[in-house]
Amino acid sequence: MKKLVIALFVLGCSTLGMAQNKPKANYDLAARFSQPKVEKMVFSTSVSPHWLKESERFWYQYETSQGRSYYLVDPAKKLKKLLFDNVKMAADLSRLTGDPFDAQHLDITSLKFINKETAIRFEVKSKLAEEDEKKDEEEDDMKQKKSDAPPKKVKRTFYFEYDLTTGVLKLLEDYKKPKDKPTWASIAPDSSYVVFSKNYNLYWMDKANFLKAVKKEKDSTIVETQLTTDGEEHYGYHSGVFGQTDLEKEKNKGKRQGASVLFSPDSKKFALVRNNNRKVKDFWVINSIAEPRPTLETYKYHMPGEKGAPQQEIWLVDFPSKALVKVAVDTTMKDQDLNLMRAPRLAKNRDDDHQPNLWLAPNSDQLYFSRTSRDLKRIDVCVADTKTGVSKTLIEERLNTYVETRPLGLVNNGEEYIHWSERDGWAHFYLHDKMGKLKNQITSGPFHCESIEAIDSKNRVLYFLANGREPGEDPYLTHLYRVNFDGTGLKLLSKGDFNHTTSNNDVNTFFVNNYSRVNTTPKSELLDNLGTKLMDLETADLSQLFAAGYKFPEPFVVKAADGITDLYGVMYKPFDFDSTLKYPILEYVYPGPQTEAVNKAFSAGMDRTDRQAQLGFIVITIGNRGGHPSRSKWYHNYGYGNLRDYGLEDKKVAAEQLADRHKYIDLDKVGIFGHSGGGFMSTAAMLVYPDFFKVAVSSSGNHENNIYNRWWSEKHDGVKEVKDAKGNITFEYDIDKNTDLAKNLKGKLLICTGDIDNNVHPALTIRMANALIKANKRFDFFMFPGQRHGYADMNEYFFWLRADYFCKHLLGDYEDSTDILQMNRDKPLSNKRP
Repeated sequence: MKKLVIALFVLGCSTLGMAQNKPKANYDLAARFSQPKVEKMVFSTSVSPHWLKESERFWYQYETSQGRSYYLVDPAKKLKKLLFDNVKMAADLSRLTGDPFDAQHLDITSLKFINKETAIRFEVKSKLAEEDEKKDEEEDDMKQKKSDAPPKKVKRTFYFEYDLTTGVLKLLEDYKKPKDKPTWASIAPDSSYVVFSKNYNLYWMDKANFLKAVKKEKDSTIVETQLTTDGEEHYGYHSGVFGQTDLEKEKNKGKRQGASVLFSPDSKKFALVRNNNRKVKDFWVINSIAEPRPTLETYKYHMPGEKGAPQQEIWLVDFPSKALVKVAVDTTMKDQDLNLMRAPRLAKNRDDDHQPNLWLAPNSDQLYFSRTSRDLKRIDVCVADTKTGVSKTLIEERLNTYVETRPLGLVNNGEEYIHWSERDGWAHFYLHDKMGKLKNQITSGPFHCESIEAIDSKNRVLYFLANGREPGEDPYLTHLYRVNFDGTGLKLLSKGDFNHTTSNNDVNTFFVNNYSRVNTTPKSELLDNLGTKLMDLETADLSQLFAAGYKFPEPFVVKAADGITDLYGVMYKPFDFDSTLKYPILEYVYPGPQTEAVNKAFSAGMDRTDRQAQLGFIVITIGNRGGHPSRSKWYHNYGYGNLRDYGLEDKKVAAEQLADRHKYIDLDKVGIFGHSGGGFMSTAAMLVYPDFFKVAVSSSGNHENNIYNRWWSEKHDGVKEVKDAKGNITFEYDIDKNTDLAKNLKGKLLICTGDIDNNVHPALTIRMANALIKANKRFDFFMFPGQRHGYADMNEYFFWLRADYFCKHLLGDYEDSTDILQMNRDKPLSNKRP
């Protein structure tokens, strides 16, 4: 009997020790780092330069816990100075407006350089002074019908001009700000005419009539001219009405709408892709909370493997003659996609009100475009003669998996081309002559070239971003490089073990470099085109964040399930971490293949990572073979043809390796969550490894990719092009679905969706629920009313829904009161806003 008592005592102590060896749910710590609160602790984290037109200077604004400041930088002189003294500016604003201002709260907007860069113009909205609200035309008509109603008052906007030489601030009493251009207007580069659509056809109007339309949309004296007559609803020249309800589409019939056109630089011609969606089947969502009654939204949606694919044509318009030319495109690729190539925007035009969309060619004689086969294994870079419409192929890309590409770079206005390709298993740049013939490979080796940043045709130098080249670094960290067109002289410009992003001026002499890692404070510097640092610009102010208890996460490396491939991840711990406790581990996942949910630079977006950990979890993000395009083509396409299961084993072994290294990780309590593709992956993990993954929260998951959009599903899983004896082409598609494995569920699963998600349709989540019900499984289901794919203003609610679920099922400690106190504490009970 004595031995039995001792045994029971020891067992009781052991059980008590186990209970005391796990964390308690810390709702208050998680509440401290909500997105609205983080926005008041983290301010600017990068410098975004506004390059000027008349010089190589640029200005930028930067905010810290001391307020916002405005700077002017002269790279040639290595000089940085304040645009103005904030204290003096606040005093001048107060004196001129009668409103009190202080140096830390200068709410300046719409700042522009004027008068040959000797002055700036900007606006400030008053907190006190009011003026009559400016009405648009329809509201004016209503006002006339209700003439007895007093005009609505709004806060007045003050306009100012500041002389940079004298420091004199002037209130522009009579300044009338130009009205924003209508969204339907595509304005020619020389502003002489405007293109738009109406009743599915192309129209144009001249500048004088456009100014009338800007002033009053329904001015009866406006002259507009019809260019086409054969447009119809699903085979028109308009840019589409995606996201509109059926009622809204009916209401907008006959109104001016946009047309997605690209102009030649001289304004003489423009081009567009005309979509024929007449055979594409309809899809629908219903907004149940719309007022006064629910609304239906009907849209075209082509699913994997379906017939009746959209058909595309390229049309050119010669504006002086108003003649239309259809580009003769090779149609041997059935159901091909056509894409017009556009010119990159000039950095110096960033602040311009009018920024026309230009096609890539520097003249009106050529139009560059690409065509892609439906199975995405073939891409052609093409050019068309805009007079005749005759086109030819310049560069062909062919692979046994899907081909990807990047914008084509022109050298000397098209005498040569710089083309991005993965033809040797890595993403590199190739130099082609004007006929498309390969001259030489510019970059080579086991690293990934991401994008063209600048082309110096005169000196034959390419500036580009790449990653994976620097030894000892996380291979995802991007750097700026330069290289000669012949492949010589490759040089690293943005140095340091960080993730670098750059912004250059149009003459490629200077670069602003922003850099950080997930575990460093973001910094910004100015470089010349040889990589010489000219000056430090800024260091982000994270003082308030650290004062609140923030700690950087920890990058780590593990092996994939093959024991060879390195996988790179980040671990997020509770800020009150105690190494003597055993923490459940959560994996936040996104399977790719177009990206992995693993931050490489510092991020203030913490809801799915840092903040989730504060509840009492170890949260990790980790890549997986097949997850990201910024490594080798082999790595990227590892999951081709196996889109459901390919990344799951790597997620599992990553957690196992971390648990072997860190005794504070409880491998018996593994949770997983993700959104969209991550919702698909997290549910799949529960069904493929049901004895390992115990709890999942899967939001808006594409659980049945056979009814998700064709472009994503056919691309990443593959579609087979089949040609019969008569040459007829069909497409065969088959994919593994989560619903096929519903019977395997053992753990706790919450699936949710938005009821008007027109990206990953709610049907995909509902079908998952149906399969689980038929398999006699207990699970949880949640629908966000009136929400699209991102949940918008219900995201905070979703955070706490997810928090409750993991805390309940992994910690055994959670809040179950009806009110979410953490949300209610931050919600004012008055509608007044300061």
